Amino acid sequence: DHPEVKQEILRKDDRLLTLLKDVYVESRDPPVRVKDEGGERLPCKQEEKRLTKLGHLGALDVKKVSKGKISIVEALTLLNNHKLHPQIWTAEKIAAEYSLELKDVNSLLEFFIPFTVQEFPKETKKAIKS
Repeated sequence: DHPEVKQEILRKDDRLLTLLKDVYVESRDPPVRVKDEGGERLPCKQEEKRLTKLGHLGALDVKKVSKGKISIVEALTLLNNHKLHPQIWTAEKIAAEYSLELKDVNSLLEFFIPFTVQEFPKETKKAIKS
């Protein structure tokens, strides 16, 4: 609202400008040092992922998972494979096939047991005629 203040702000001081042209500034960042404190880990750039073994759901299946993890479809598949053929699908083979740790696979096989659906034959009784 004050024109004299606006005018003062826009005014250039020639004496100050000539002094500023004589100033030379050089700046450098100090070298970066990485501290190794034993227990601390440096953050990784990107989490390592692997392609999943896709199930029958196609587009709904998860395409990539982090190494050391499995999708639901893979978990059900490996549990069923181990149940049907335990000599072939050993914990070591499952760990290698799905990039898992052996202790995790042993826990998975011990505590997660897929249930079996059994269909009993229908009783064939003749309808009672009244």
